[in-house]
Amino acid sequence: MSDLYDEDILSWSERQAELLRRLAAGEQVNDQVDWANVVEEVESVGRSELHRTESLLTQALRHRLKIMAWPNSPEVPHWQEEATLFELDAARAFQESMRQRLDMVLIYRRARHRFPRQIDGQAPLPLPETCPITLDELLTEP
Repeated sequence: MSDLYDEDILSWSERQAELLRRLAAGEQVNDQVDWANVVEEVESVGRSELHRTESLLTQALRHRLKIMAWPNSPEVPHWQEEATLFELDAARAFQESMRQRLDMVLIYRRARHRFPRQIDGQAPLPLPETCPITLDELLTEP
């Protein structure tokens, strides 16, 4: 069964879903289910959602920081719109169980790492050393 997992994940997942449905219906299929990979895939779904939410928060924060760093830029309305869209997507993806796993220090560091050094030839205004926006502020829908 693991060979199919490595060769054709789509066929493997369809087969496993079929076997799990049969198992849930009371059929004896235990020896056919690829339990090790099923468990790994179930765990990876949660990790993927957590990473997706982190990425959306990083992008939202990055745009908020650009507004703080270049408040007079003609791009501010665009950055505001982008930040809002990323925040809305993050709020939809967020699950309360993620709260303890989302590291705002790391998210802030990533947002600053992906930050431009100049925009329109202008250096940014100084940014705070610590994140100036809380997780709840980023997740609050406008």
